[in-house]
Amino acid sequence: MDNDAWWNIPVDIVLSRFKTHPFKGLKSSIAEDRIKKYGPNIIKEAKKRSAFMIFIDQFKSFLVLILIVASLFSIILGEVKDALVILAIVLLMSLLGFIQEYRAEKTIEALRKLTTPKAKVIRDGVLKVIDASQVVPGDLVIVEKGDRVPADIRLIESLELHVDESSFTGESIPVLKNASAIVPPKAPIYERKNMVFMGTYVIRGKGKGVVVATGMNTELGKIARAIEEAPIEKTFLQKSLDKLGKNLGYMFIASVLIVFILGYVRGLGTLLELLMTSIALAVAAIPEGLPAIVTIILALGVWRMAKKNAIVKKISQVETLGITTVICTDKTGTLTKNEMTVRKVVLPSGLVADVSGSGYSLEGKIHVNGREVDVESKNREW
Repeated sequence: MDNDAWWNIPVDIVLSRFKTHPFKGLKSSIAEDRIKKYGPNIIKEAKKRSAFMIFIDQFKSFLVLILIVASLFSIILGEVKDALVILAIVLLMSLLGFIQEYRAEKTIEALRKLTTPKAKVIRDGVLKVIDASQVVPGDLVIVEKGDRVPADIRLIESLELHVDESSFTGESIPVLKNASAIVPPKAPIYERKNMVFMGTYVIRGKGKGVVVATGMNTELGKIARAIEEAPIEKTFLQKSLDKLGKNLGYMFIASVLIVFILGYVRGLGTLLELLMTSIALAVAAIPEGLPAIVTIILALGVWRMAKKNAIVKKISQVETLGITTVICTDKTGTLTKNEMTVRKVVLPSGLVADVSGSGYSLEGKIHVNGREVDVESKNREW
C-alpha cells in the first residue's frame, strides 16, 4: 500500500483500505498489530559509528600509512627513538580527530533526544496524545495550529488548514489544504492539496486524516534514504594529502632503488648495507610532522566554530568551509527556522518589555526595566 497514490483516491475508499472508522479510528488491538508489522514511525538514522570505528577512521589516510611504514623501517634500522617519535605524532593526530568527532556525535545525539514529537490520534473512539513514533498506518490523526505533522496523512476533513511545507519545497508561504480535492496520480508534492506530510507544520486551521505512510515510507523518509545512499566524497584537503602521500610513497620506492642500484654499481658496500642506507635516506625525507600540524590547525578551526555555536561532525570538513565561496541553499528551514519570535512587547502605557527565548519554545523570561517579571503573579506593578 505504500506506493499507492492516496491523493487520487476518494476518502471512503482510503478508509476502507485501512479498515479505519471515520469517527472512532482504529481499535487499539489493530494498532498494536500494525506497529509490529510496520515498525515505529521514525526516520532511521545512518548506522552509527562505534567509538572504535571513529578512532580507526583517523588512520584512513595514505600519508598516515606512509608514516606508519616509515616507523616500522626505523625500527628495522635500529632507530627506535625515531620510530617512537613518528608513532607519537600519528597517535596525537588520531586522538585529536577522534576526540572532536566523538564529541560531535554525542552532541548531535543529545540534541535529537531533546525533541520528542507527539501526535493526537483517535483510537477506540477516544482522542489520545501519544508519541509520534507509535503512530501506525490507518491511524486517525487530528492536526491543529502549531502541530508538527507526525506522518504522511490523507485528509478526510479540513477547516482553513494552512501548512508550512518549506522543508520540502523551500517556499515559506503556507499551503491551503482541501480534504475534498482529488489530485492527479502523478502530481508533485506541492500540488497534493489533500495530503499533509511528515515533518511539516500546521500554521493555522484544523484537519483530520488517515495515516497512509509512516517512518521511512513517508516522503521525508524517502529523502532521508536518498541522502544516506549518496556517496561521501573526500574534501579537497583530504584528496591533496592522499596525493601527497602517494607521491611520497613513489619517492620512497624510487629513492631506495636509485641509491641501492648506484651503490651496488660503484661497489660502495654489501647488499644489506646498501639496502639499509637507501631505506634510511627515504625515511629521513618523509615530513612526519605535516599530518600533526594539519590536524592541529583544523582542530583550532573546529574550536573557533564551536564558539559560534556550530557543530562540526568531522574535523576535515573545516577546510571545506574555508575554501567555500558560494553556498546555494533554501533559506527557510535551512538558514532560518520560519518561527516568528517575540523580542519586545510595547504595552499601551508605553512600557517596553524584553522577551527572551527562541522560536516556538515555551522557555523564556520577560524583563521590564531590567527586572524579571512573574507573569503568573496577580500583583504586577505594570
